[in-house]
Amino acid sequence: MKKTSKFILEALLVVIAILFLSPIYIMIVNSFKTRSELYENALALPSSFSFEYYAQAMQKMNFLTAFGNSLFVTLISLLFIVVLASMTAWMLVRSNNRLSQIIFMVLVSTMLIPFQTLMMPLMQVMGWIGNTLHIPMLNTHGGLIFMNVGFHASMAVFLYHGFIKSVPIALEEAATLDGCTKFGVFWRIVFPMLKTITITVAILDVIMMWNDYLLPSLTLSDKGLRTIPLSTFYFFGEFTIVWNLAMAGLVLSIIPVVIFYFIAQKHIIKGVAEGAVK
Repeated sequence: MKKTSKFILEALLVVIAILFLSPIYIMIVNSFKTRSELYENALALPSSFSFEYYAQAMQKMNFLTAFGNSLFVTLISLLFIVVLASMTAWMLVRSNNRLSQIIFMVLVSTMLIPFQTLMMPLMQVMGWIGNTLHIPMLNTHGGLIFMNVGFHASMAVFLYHGFIKSVPIALEEAATLDGCTKFGVFWRIVFPMLKTITITVAILDVIMMWNDYLLPSLTLSDKGLRTIPLSTFYFFGEFTIVWNLAMAGLVLSIIPVVIFYFIAQKHIIKGVAEGAVK
């Protein structure tokens, strides 16, 4: 009886896995097909595997420029998020007073607010900053990075906050007695111990920022500034959609994230578990 139930459970898991992976299969298979083959049978294998459509997709979406823009925005945003969120979480944990608890709860509560409810007021505020203070926030990578940091910092603080609780305060006290400043205590003692959770934060934020379409679409308008998700919009016209090129472009857009995830995946479960429990 136990063997039968175990077999049924494993079969069910295989079916669920196939359902989850089916969109990826459809995307990859159709990226090699002609338009006629695609419309005949979207699930069938292509008659031949050629990278012709990938070359066309790269040219049409200006892939190298879009890739550079996405890489720049993602890495700079991630740098600010890691530095600011880790320092904020450390100070909130070590302060451990009523004010720090209120600040932490406010940061966590912002994670529950949908971006769609904020996007129009946000664009109005960013426009006001540009017009009044003459700080360009719209149609610039700097403005997009600024908003990325604001929207993703709360989750990073939450993860760092739980992890830092497990860091022995005796190490910091010993460093202080040896003459180390607060800045030195954090960067020489605490931050090196946050490697696991830092990789977790990096994985989660890279995936979200790399694949983000809505915020860049509201912020960036010049073609030369567009990120990869925005550049794939070229394949979706008002009346026609070039599906085979679109599929090739989507495959190109997810490859960097997949590579990054497989390199660092062993840290994500450990980091989330330690940060949430401790």
